[in-house]
Amino acid sequence: MRRAGGPLVLATDLDGTFLGGSDAQRADLYRWIEAHRQDLTLVFVTGRDLPFVRDLAARGVPRPDFVVGDVGTTVAGGPGLHPLTELERPIAEAWDDAGARVRAMLEEEPGLTPQPTEFRYRMSYLYDPGVLRPSAREKVEAAGFDCLTSADTFFDVLPRGVSKGPTLVRLVAHLAVAPDAVLCAGDTMNDLSLFRTPYAGVAVGNSEPALVRAVADRPNVYLSRLPGAAGIADALARLGFMEGGAK
Repeated sequence: MRRAGGPLVLATDLDGTFLGGSDAQRADLYRWIEAHRQDLTLVFVTGRDLPFVRDLAARGVPRPDFVVGDVGTTVAGGPGLHPLTELERPIAEAWDDAGARVRAMLEEEPGLTPQPTEFRYRMSYLYDPGVLRPSAREKVEAAGFDCLTSADTFFDVLPRGVSKGPTLVRLVAHLAVAPDAVLCAGDTMNDLSLFRTPYAGVAVGNSEPALVRAVADRPNVYLSRLPGAAGIADALARLGFMEGGAK
């Protein structure tokens, strides 16, 4: 992992990562972010949708400069965190308004419960790992989509080739940011694509065991022993951005 050398893009998952750890650990990281806003671009890379992120900002969580939301199918920015049409266009074209087709395709598959949120360019389910059949994934992939499962809870149907990592790569290129100026943080398997980018990464201490196994041999990924926000601070200290880190 590189040492500090200029502005930083912090691209972080939310649940379990940026929102994880103790109250004190989150407060320490958030204070550091606000004190370094002139040198830091904050990107939330999350499975959550824009209304959730906007509500977070209204409740005092540091406001992101950009959001890669809905597991990489939404890209937003600006004061109102509105979708960025230029960056979303390839995602929309790849999805091709497939929501109704995906729902019909998976309607008879056991162990899947549609999430009650309206999604624009993906379908997301809660799943029971003890009931879900391999045929669900097989149907999704045969139809030309990607299937992503994480935390033994979430089953996402995404446009082929679209997920958190590839969308973040496109955003970073759009911002004309050097790859070594980016730190990614996550904790579940839907963050794996972040760690398959050329960027430095941290899997925080409370990460899903499957993610820890998947990134164990990746030299760009640091496995922190500290949870959530403290794990992010730990990585920032290792990179030379933060003195002392977190405990």
